[in-house]
Amino acid sequence: MKQKFQINGISCGGCVARVKKTLEEHPNIEKAEIFLAPKGATVITMNETLSVAELQKQLDALNGYTITEIN
Repeated sequence: MKQKFQINGISCGGCVARVKKTLEEHPNIEKAEIFLAPKGATVITMNETLSVAELQKQLDALNGYTITEIN
């Protein structure tokens, strides 16, 4: 299933690569697509639904990024 999110703190391609790699290390995330336009727009494909809190916990290893769900 795909869900849309906004990740704050994304400012360049390096950020995108780091955040993508970190999110995709989670066992329930198949794929993370992160865009620079609009900045930080993200589509995550998951095997099983993860809460925003669980996704934030995954991102906390990087410092400086916050994630919110887009309806």
